[in-house]
Amino acid sequence: MKRRSCQTSRKRASTSGRRRGRSGATARGNDGLLRVGIALAALVAVGLVLFFASRVERTEPVDPELISPSVPVVEAGESGEQFGDAGLARLVDDEWVAAASDATGIPERALRAYAGAEIAFRLEGSTCQIDWATLAGIGYVESRHGTLQGGAIDGSGQQVPDIVGISLDGSGSTASVPDTDGGVLDGDAVWDRAVGPMQFIPSTWDFIGADGNLDGGKDPQHIDDAVLSSTRLLCRVGGDLSDSSNWIEAVWSYNRSVEYNRAVTVATDRYRSVVEGL
Repeated sequence: MKRRSCQTSRKRASTSGRRRGRSGATARGNDGLLRVGIALAALVAVGLVLFFASRVERTEPVDPELISPSVPVVEAGESGEQFGDAGLARLVDDEWVAAASDATGIPERALRAYAGAEIAFRLEGSTCQIDWATLAGIGYVESRHGTLQGGAIDGSGQQVPDIVGISLDGSGSTASVPDTDGGVLDGDAVWDRAVGPMQFIPSTWDFIGADGNLDGGKDPQHIDDAVLSSTRLLCRVGGDLSDSSNWIEAVWSYNRSVEYNRAVTVATDRYRSVVEGL
């Protein structure tokens, strides 16, 4: 975030030449008034800057309460396969998945997607440095890894049944998002709704949706597609996520809420901490 500094200049009162009838005490008094006037003007200027700055829509996280994970990244174990041949799920070592799932409580099929996305970007040489635990932290907060409302992610990676969020009609604390997909993804032709285990709204999915299982389609209700899309979004916004401020900005782009930031951070730290040594 760029900050602007303001420089103020003071006019120097000339002391060369005294006007007739003006005493030294009066000159000093006027000089004092001049200084007070300058100080008041400066305060007014600062107030105006703050007033107008507060009315500008902020696009970057600025809340000092936003935090980032403190536990170091623990890399997922690779299977040795390549994304272009296998899709996300097969990029992860089977033994690592079993052990990490047992330690974290994350269902294996969801964990394969999170870890597979990390590995895919690592093998590609991406500078994003996103890790599976960050994706799992978001997946936990968004849908409890697809288990909300009694659902589950089946062996193929499909969300069963579909997860569809509430209508974004502006009521209560929800945003107002009129329909953008004719109800194709969310079944609502009036208002948009977040869909799938990673909770994309249709307009965002149209922009960033990806094919994570290489079946030729892009389905927000499929965990591989949803997680690969989340990875692309986070990396596009944050850049190098090993930098804490970039990590914060990326997660902020997903949901601009201090509570959300903290929930994802806590979950990410928890997942990283329990797999150390695997």
